[in-house]
Parts: sequence; structure tokens; C-alpha cells
Amino acid sequence: MDPHTKATQVAPFTPAPGPRHPADTAQAPAGHTTSTAERGSFCLAVCSCGWTGPARRSRDLARRDATRHTSAA
Repeated sequence: MDPHTKATQVAPFTPAPGPRHPADTAQAPAGHTTSTAERGSFCLAVCSCGWTGPARRSRDLARRDATRHTSAA
């Protein structure tokens, strides 16, 4: 069997942004804009003020973290 020496390079995979949850785009008070970010199999809430919630396996719990942050701010 001949070795395969004519491999073509492929650009690294860049995932397309998925659909956003309506709670992610809700108006936030006092300039806090929250959203969720996925890192591997975990999801976490992030805010424009620099706050990040704990990593969660449940997107719904991450959204709740974001809601709690904006209501506390």
C-alpha cells in the first residue's frame, strides 16, 4: 500500500453562532447586557460588565444566572 503524501490542508473548524434565546436579548437595566457562551460541553452566563457565572451543563440554568445578575445589579 502506498503512503498518502498528497494531503490537502483544511482550515480549522469555526462554529457558526447558533440561534439566541429570547431571554439573552432582553433589555438589561443600567447598561448590563447578558448573554450565554458555550465552552465545550458547558454553558455560562456572561455580562458586559465583566461578570461571568459558573459553568453549567444546562443552558437554562446559565440563563437563570444571567437573569439573577441583571436583577441584582
